[in-house]
Amino acid sequence: MPSLMFAEAEEAGAAVARFLAANSAALERIGARLRADPPEVVVTCARGSSDHAATYGKYLIETLTGVVTASAALSVSSLYQARPAHTDPGTSRLCIAISQSGRSPDLLAAVEAQRDAGAFVIALVNDETSPLAGIADELLALHAGPERSVAATKSYIVSLAGLAALTAAWAEDAALAAAVAQLPDQLPRAFALDWSAAIAPLLGATSLFVIGRGYGFGVAQEAALKLKETCGLHAECFSAAEVKHGPMAIVGEGFPILAFEGSGAAGDDVRETAALFASRGATVIDGLPFLPTHPAVEPILMIASFYRMAERLAVARGFDPDAPPFLAKVTRTQ
Repeated sequence: MPSLMFAEAEEAGAAVARFLAANSAALERIGARLRADPPEVVVTCARGSSDHAATYGKYLIETLTGVVTASAALSVSSLYQARPAHTDPGTSRLCIAISQSGRSPDLLAAVEAQRDAGAFVIALVNDETSPLAGIADELLALHAGPERSVAATKSYIVSLAGLAALTAAWAEDAALAAAVAQLPDQLPRAFALDWSAAIAPLLGATSLFVIGRGYGFGVAQEAALKLKETCGLHAECFSAAEVKHGPMAIVGEGFPILAFEGSGAAGDDVRETAALFASRGATVIDGLPFLPTHPAVEPILMIASFYRMAERLAVARGFDPDAPPFLAKVTRTQ
């Protein structure tokens, strides 16, 4: 029997279809508002996989709209009770909150602080009855459906698709919007791609680097988390640029490197970095198959392929991918 993680990741295409159908009017409305009153800055509030989605959103928003986007340190509000400065008169701020459950106290405290400081709040959340959904100015319900595996998969993919759809609506980017619209058909194809070449090099590994860049950096972060969470591997994520500094020093003979490539300049840089590691004797896992499409959408398809491989690797290493030790579905951090 397939695990819940496998079954839920396999459903991502249908989940994205539900999201797009349910939120088309809201996306159009939000896009028009952001064009009419462009924010000076975008602040994202998220943790874990959702924060990796926020990384992806940062690259999208900054490259397609030019608006600086930064992730809020949630403890500033929850632990230190510090309040963000109020938005200056005549300017606006956008807060994008991303969560599967919408119930973590530190997330809620940070979002409420941003709202009180004058931010317009958009929530991408799977649980429409959650407190986060209730405090948002605009709700983009993920419609991922119940996610029972502790390892989030389809909700993460829908979050990525939601951020791409939101940015496309804001920037009026027809090419990106068209690529997002194709995701429900492409995700099952991506999930079926064979990434099993990654399993043998990681079967007996204890540590590895995961590298990506640009639009692909957020999914590389997510892959490293999932390898820790489901496979018991000490995986660290680095930008293909950043890894050439201090982290390079510990890569020796046989050290595993998982590369998220894709097309475009960022993919070329990842390939160049992977080749450099290979020349130093590292075990580089690259050249994995992906579906060519819009460069900003390729990472969404690649993480679907990765999830299938990670589930198989977890089982092969003797782990239950649905029940990582010491973890729960909702993490109520303060």
